[in-house]
Amino acid sequence: MKDTPINKSLIDNAINDFGIQDFAKATIREVKSIAVYAEKISGVEFIKMEMGIPGLPAAKVGVDAQIKALQYGIAHSYPDIQGLPELKRQTSRFVKAFIGVDIASEGCIPVCGSMQGTFASFLTCSQADPKKDTVLFIDPGFPVQKMQLQVQGVKYETFDVYDFRGEKLGPKIESFLKNGNICAIIYSNPNNPSWICLNEEELKTIGTLATEYDAIVIEDLAYFAMDFRKDLSIPFEAPYQATVARYTDNYILLISGSKAFSYAGERIGVTCISDKLYHRHYYALSARYEGLPFGPVFSTRMLYSLSSGTSHSAQYAMAAILKAASDGTYYFRKEISAYGERAHKLKDIFCRHGFYIVYEKDLDEPIADGFYFTICYPGMTSGQLAHELMYYGVSAICLVTTGSHQEGLRVCTSFIRDNQYDLLEERMIIFEENNSK
Repeated sequence: MKDTPINKSLIDNAINDFGIQDFAKATIREVKSIAVYAEKISGVEFIKMEMGIPGLPAAKVGVDAQIKALQYGIAHSYPDIQGLPELKRQTSRFVKAFIGVDIASEGCIPVCGSMQGTFASFLTCSQADPKKDTVLFIDPGFPVQKMQLQVQGVKYETFDVYDFRGEKLGPKIESFLKNGNICAIIYSNPNNPSWICLNEEELKTIGTLATEYDAIVIEDLAYFAMDFRKDLSIPFEAPYQATVARYTDNYILLISGSKAFSYAGERIGVTCISDKLYHRHYYALSARYEGLPFGPVFSTRMLYSLSSGTSHSAQYAMAAILKAASDGTYYFRKEISAYGERAHKLKDIFCRHGFYIVYEKDLDEPIADGFYFTICYPGMTSGQLAHELMYYGVSAICLVTTGSHQEGLRVCTSFIRDNQYDLLEERMIIFEENNSK
């Protein structure tokens, strides 16, 4: 047995001191905190794979536009709660250019990142019909979204999509919808963390069922156009980003500035509400909010009470980014393809040393190389593997925290530096030697 790069007692004591009883359920922030602490005390560099923080420079076109707006003096004034008109126009145009669907600019409402978009969407959807008090998650997914519902006191149901792709998806979703209590369905596409991508046929199934059972689909596009198996980079030309918006009017699309444009620090995104849903009157909402339809309730009640609007200067940045992308002068997909290259290298290292990919197939295809992938090691549970890897200076979160029913870890590629591939190789050689039977 070879010594591990990090003293085991250092990790064990840190986990104990943080009060973590089950490391499989440790949050992203908890895992990160232990990694930072152990790195500082030991002096050994950690390979951090737990947080989905963009590892590329922010879009320059956005930075330039934001600086210009600040110099112009817009920092002194509150933004319009409905959003900067130019951003609303450019969002509508961007959705047409890269998703291939029409949506009016009035329904494109800026938010403080997609997280605020989901929070306000959950609030609005869960109050629309008193009989429908539950959100359905197509998991795995972003753990914080369930925390948002916990904060709101809203119930949720969930299932792991692992065994329910293709023709199995419809019956599984309908088994929840037929109970009559589902107000909304949420998923990410591409998926965080499995990196599977629901295809048009599956999304048609979701959309058809959403219409039939009158549920609202919340489509989280945080990793927009990052399925690198397809070239989704040419504006106003197919192929387009797959979306449920082609198959139902009951939809909300969440466009994030964080991942595709590396603009996470400015907390900017846009919630896009379908034209029909925006103007729809729900009896419960109208009674509670002076007769307002869904869209204005979302903006003038939910968003206004949460933040009084989205950062003024960040809206100028997002407008410039979306315009340049739609104009074909900003090739954002080319820049973010670096994540796919990192994933390919990392998968190779792990798999050569006895690991395997958990969500390996996207229907009949291998998953794409991208921002995330999932790993496990034979004979180890999620918690055991995550704990063990900390001894080797490698940090990642367990899949159970994402709603997955599979054993394994989520690996994020975003913060990997060039020098760390050799470092990971060296450590996984020791890991394999120490754990091979």
